[in-house]
Amino acid sequence: MLRRFSIATAVVSVLLGHSAPASAQAPQFVPRDESPEEFPAGAGRDDTFYACTGCHGFKLVAQQGMTRRQWEDSLQWMTDRHNMPPLPDKEKKIVLDYLEATFPPRAPAGRGGWQNPFAPR
Repeated sequence: MLRRFSIATAVVSVLLGHSAPASAQAPQFVPRDESPEEFPAGAGRDDTFYACTGCHGFKLVAQQGMTRRQWEDSLQWMTDRHNMPPLPDKEKKIVLDYLEATFPPRAPAGRGGWQNPFAPR
């Protein structure tokens, strides 16, 4: 009997979740263990921190290293795929300026750089 209740509860939860409007399903992530001051100082740090942490932790952002174009593509992907509201042009520039300056592509690690272990030799 307990199993039926659990399955029924799960089914009802899924059905209710799918019937809610998309805006009600938007993630509301609050990084309780992060603050802007933990990340490299720079123009736009706070704006970038709060623009990103509406959905995910900023540590995820800080682990990346991308070109400006890649950062821009990432923002577009989040808008297209995850319904992130598009940033106004002025805010987008501030965010991209900070990300480009603070988290650029990293040099490959090790002697000879990173090598794809699946690439033909």
